[in-house]
Amino acid sequence: MTKKMLLVVAIMLIAVSSLSAQTLAQPAAGGHWVAISAAFGMAIASGLCGLGQAKAVASAVEGIARNPGAAKAIQLAMLIGLAFIESLALYTLLIVFVFAK
Repeated sequence: MTKKMLLVVAIMLIAVSSLSAQTLAQPAAGGHWVAISAAFGMAIASGLCGLGQAKAVASAVEGIARNPGAAKAIQLAMLIGLAFIESLALYTLLIVFVFAK
């Protein structure tokens, strides 16, 4: 059963790649909306990343206030979390640059 399913998925992937291929002579329809959509996507991602970072810092400061002895561990975890949150905004920016040619 799994071999049949794998074969069906492989055939579908091959068919989709050949059906959705575009040449340079045929630009994508509605290409002017890509930049606007990318800007809205970046704005939403940046805003939500800012809210996530604010919540992370607030929770870390609250944890340090409750247990000052664990300040170093909490601070390290907070910095790693902030780096992951910021990477989401950077990935969104990368996607914007890729699609908004």
